[in-house]
Amino acid sequence: VLSATWPNSFIDHFLRTISVTGVSIPSFWFALLVLYVFYFHLGWSPGPGRIGAWSTPADPITNFYIIDSIIQKRWDILKESLQHIFWPALVLGTFTMGLITRTNRSSLLETMSMDYIRTARAKGLGKLAVVTRHAFGNAFIPVITVIGLGFGNLLGGAVLVETIFSWPGIGMYAYRSAVSLDYPAITGVALLIAVNYVIINLIVDILYGIIDPRIRYQ
Repeated sequence: VLSATWPNSFIDHFLRTISVTGVSIPSFWFALLVLYVFYFHLGWSPGPGRIGAWSTPADPITNFYIIDSIIQKRWDILKESLQHIFWPALVLGTFTMGLITRTNRSSLLETMSMDYIRTARAKGLGKLAVVTRHAFGNAFIPVITVIGLGFGNLLGGAVLVETIFSWPGIGMYAYRSAVSLDYPAITGVALLIAVNYVIINLIVDILYGIIDPRIRYQ
């Protein structure tokens, strides 16, 4: 939004550089780079895993360390869990963030050149009001599509990223199943990903109608 509101400015070039970098870097390479620089070389981040090797997690209620530590007021485990989940989440979200940023910018720039936007400006509305009230809603439909596809990219990229960070999720489960030739498990993972895609596409279609009433009437 900032890039489209002030095109060709410093903040526009800065955000475009970050988005292009995020789209261009493979997730597995970024994960290895993060571990090497921030964990091995600088020591600023915790190692792989959900918590430290010598830490005792909260009693399993939901089996989500963050939620269980909040329920049981284990603030030390909560802090440690957040530190461990930060880098895998950042690595997985970098590609989707860059793609959403680029799509949102191009869609918003196209919308800002429409006649009704010029009419709104001629009526005396400020730039922020024009963007938030008139342009953003119409420009957001392509972004919803990209967000939906981004969930699929998260599931696909999780296989390598979870393996690198030793994170016991569906990605590592799929990797171990493939290595051990566990065909029922591989089929189950593929089916789960396919069902998620169907549900996400359904949600995206529903959001289309909520944002744009013309689609709902059709």
